[in-house]
Amino acid sequence: MEALTLLIQGFGVLLTWKTLALMMVGLVLGIFVGVLPGLGGPNGVAILLPLTFTMDPTSAIVMLSCIYWGALFGGAITSILFNIPGEAWSVATTFDGYPMAQQGRAAEALTAAFTSSFIGSLVAVLLITFLAPSIASFALRFGPPEFFAVYLLTFCSFVGLSREQKHKTIISMTLGLLLAGVGMDTVSGQLRMTFGSSELLRGINFLVAVIGLFGISEILLTMEERLALRGHAASISLRVVLRVWREMPRYWVTLLRSSIIGCWLGITPGGAIAASFMGYNLAKRFAKDKESFGKGRIEGVFAPETAAHASGTAALLPMLALGIPGSGTAAILLGGLMVWGLNPGPLLFVEHKSFVWGLIASMYLGNVVGLVLVLTTVPIFAAILRVPFSAIAPMIVVSCAIGAYAIQNAMFDIWLMLVFGVVGYVFKKIGIPLAPFTLALVLGSRAEDSFRLAMIGAGGDLSVFWSNALVGSITTLALLLLFWPAIAAALEWARGAFSPRAQLRSPD
Repeated sequence: MEALTLLIQGFGVLLTWKTLALMMVGLVLGIFVGVLPGLGGPNGVAILLPLTFTMDPTSAIVMLSCIYWGALFGGAITSILFNIPGEAWSVATTFDGYPMAQQGRAAEALTAAFTSSFIGSLVAVLLITFLAPSIASFALRFGPPEFFAVYLLTFCSFVGLSREQKHKTIISMTLGLLLAGVGMDTVSGQLRMTFGSSELLRGINFLVAVIGLFGISEILLTMEERLALRGHAASISLRVVLRVWREMPRYWVTLLRSSIIGCWLGITPGGAIAASFMGYNLAKRFAKDKESFGKGRIEGVFAPETAAHASGTAALLPMLALGIPGSGTAAILLGGLMVWGLNPGPLLFVEHKSFVWGLIASMYLGNVVGLVLVLTTVPIFAAILRVPFSAIAPMIVVSCAIGAYAIQNAMFDIWLMLVFGVVGYVFKKIGIPLAPFTLALVLGSRAEDSFRLAMIGAGGDLSVFWSNALVGSITTLALLLLFWPAIAAALEWARGAFSPRAQLRSPD
């Protein structure tokens, strides 16, 4: 009941004309960047983050979260109408969404995508509403050893559970940790890796790096690919919407299963990409008519969209409750909160209660308004794709440069942004993931501080990370997740070696 009371108070904070106007602006901008190939949620939030620096924290985070919700909705438009995924997690949506558009059922496919996105996000927001306060209350018992163990758990789970190649994930994370150490050491006051440059005394600004990694690199990739967009027209009518909504109860098992998968992979660093493919594959596996998938089956749109959006929203749960982002976008939002002087984690629910519950309330309202908005404005946003990219790209680059300069009013940051843009471009070309890099850049200094404070308190004894049941269990779980691929392979070998069938084939 306390959560419901606080949520009602959050709606009271949220329901002002100024906040509602910013919510609408955020949703429109989010759908816009979601429709443009190569941009999407993380890139849109990174590029537009500097616009919020003059706002109060509540208005700023509401606008940024609505940009994210809008981008999640907008990515389905390109996937279904143009067979070009607006985001990597929209790839599975193209399998049945585009064939439906080819069959003249684009409006049905879009309605199914938007509605299932709303359902997945709603389930995840309900999870945040009722679980985040409990997790935050529990985390108030944490000291430096416990916080380092949680950071270690996050880093290890990204390596052990990631679908990316392990060595590339480690390379990305290591580089992020290295750059997080540039500047003044917060514990000893010593300068590190500044190479005599006064510009590096304050370290590598996280926002500058993110704008380059996500914004500039995507521009370079899109220019290289020279996308020529040809798609199908779509206009959603009320009759189509009601027809699709009448069909949805038949697929309640698929929607529920995909929501659970998405929430789990959002809280853990499995990510929305893994969630969308897993949701699609499980829907296909349990379907009676498996052959119909890939040929325009509406269930093939419901499953990946529900899972992907549940995952993208659930990633905010560990970010708010523990200060540990569950995705690249959550990491960017975490950086934004730190810019406004807010430290995500358990104390956020105590010291800034109205802010937290205003944000959670905005998730509910933003999803409802976003659903209505995309259902009524599909033709407008689909027409954006027909604007030559050569006209859009310069505006995006200028926005990135203005955003990078506005952070600290330093020309050096623009050059740094361009350097990170090239780095991001190279990373994407050779398959090195950006999410671990972003995560390490945000959390590296905090993890280091927690580790060093724990070591100072324990006199340099590493056993402090097993000094009680709480920190010991978290540290042990972190190590298990780090080596999980090897453990899983060993278990699979043992299962095959000692199975009854293997014993029957034994020459003995």
